[in-house]
Amino acid sequence: MPSALSIWEMEGKNQTHVTEFILLGFSDLSKMQILLFTAFLAMYLLTLLGNIGIILLIRTDPQLHTPMYFFLCNLAFIDLCYSSTITPKALVNFLAEKKNISLLDCAIQMFIFVTMATAECFLLAVMAYDRYVAICNPLLYYVVMTERVRIQLMAIVYIVGLVNALIHTCNAFSVSFCGPNEINHFYCDVPPLLKLSCSDTFFNEIVLSTFASIVSTVTVIAIILSYIYIVVAILKIRSSEGRHKAFSTCTSHFITVVLYFGTLIFMYVFPSSHYSMDKNRAVSVVYAMIIPMVNPMIYSFRNNDVKQALKKILGKKWQAKHFQS
Repeated sequence: MPSALSIWEMEGKNQTHVTEFILLGFSDLSKMQILLFTAFLAMYLLTLLGNIGIILLIRTDPQLHTPMYFFLCNLAFIDLCYSSTITPKALVNFLAEKKNISLLDCAIQMFIFVTMATAECFLLAVMAYDRYVAICNPLLYYVVMTERVRIQLMAIVYIVGLVNALIHTCNAFSVSFCGPNEINHFYCDVPPLLKLSCSDTFFNEIVLSTFASIVSTVTVIAIILSYIYIVVAILKIRSSEGRHKAFSTCTSHFITVVLYFGTLIFMYVFPSSHYSMDKNRAVSVVYAMIIPMVNPMIYSFRNNDVKQALKKILGKKWQAKHFQS
């Protein structure tokens, strides 16, 4: 009997109780382990560099101490957290012979990941509202988006994330696991975990789909409504330069929304019968690793304020180095 299973006597019959799981990850691609490890490591390093860089840049440059960049700083923090919850363990498993994870560690990983993923959904909705206020009511922008309001909005974002994560984690671990204990994924996610249960998971899948639908619907509706008002306001701007400037402040956010919600809805809203675990795993790479990596690039390359702040800091460092030499 594998060490991951212990024997329990229940109603006179031998029952097995899973005490740890095996994360199969990409073990089916045995010839590509080193290549995948290198790719994952490169993506993670770029994620760390980009998101930590965005946070430090916003914190150090007074010109970026505005509501828009306050929310961007939180977006970078969330991306950093949920990528770091998954990627280090995935990297270790590429090289390790034993790819096990304890029941508790699996639950903790799932809880943190769902918290941050849900928080990002609501933060993107808040950022859409922020752009709505900035473009539709520019004279009242700083009156509406006070520091107190920003902190309250972020508190709501994180609280909703924690509550949703608690529901999903309790839902996933309320079922029985009698073996097998091999998760066809590179982290502990709800759908592949439910596949291992020896219980009837119909209700649990309904709970997963329902709450994912609620989160997606509420946030997507908020984003769509904000953008409808934004587009109407921009079309009323007479100068083409003014319209271009207004659109440019929303482009980065819109790209992030399409990438993030597209993968999220595919994975959690559609019933599990509509996709295979292999497709689930592939899409997970997009939103768990690629999106946190590209978000800083999207906001940096398309944002003049961020580029100017970066040039200013690099210029000061060059001047200091040149002066010392």
